[in-house]
Amino acid sequence: MRLGSGSPRPEPESPPTSRPWLRLAVLGVLLAGATVVALTVERPGVPALQGWLDDAGPLGWAAVVLAVSGALMAPVPRTALSLLLGAAAGFPAGLAVAVLAGWLGGMGGFALGRHLGRDAVARLTGSRVARADRLFRDRGFLAVVLARISPVPFWIVSYAAGLSSIRWLPATLGTAVGVVPGAVLHVGIGASVVGWL
Repeated sequence: MRLGSGSPRPEPESPPTSRPWLRLAVLGVLLAGATVVALTVERPGVPALQGWLDDAGPLGWAAVVLAVSGALMAPVPRTALSLLLGAAAGFPAGLAVAVLAGWLGGMGGFALGRHLGRDAVARLTGSRVARADRLFRDRGFLAVVLARISPVPFWIVSYAAGLSSIRWLPATLGTAVGVVPGAVLHVGIGASVVGWL
């Protein structure tokens, strides 16, 4: 049935404007909750983790990877976790866990930042940071690698990359490459310290 010339045309539905801000608020609540957990939950010591890993099968190691990756999405120092892994698991196993968990945790933070905060940040900043954002997008891989090996806290890099316009593939590859140097250094130190004792 055609609308006559005198019939009012239905207006297209506009997307709700509060959704990006609601998603950003959810991200803020998640980060606040993660901070509380990071400050209140006691991390295991080397003997406790060693004893647990001695009895752990493949599922136990997978649980360690998931636990460390979850911790890396919160304000928990990656250096401390890598030292602990090296001391408790030794260099080869500790390095494997540190690299895999670093990649998973980094991309988890990136995904949360992208899905929950990117739209609101783009609306808030508008054209004011468009040039810097384009630079990050065009050089995303290098930006992520350099940020991962910098002293900037790991979780901040993850969420900041997600809030920027860096594409998924450069973020994924940059994180995979960027987590390796710190993991090698800190897991190696942790494993060496235990070897000297």
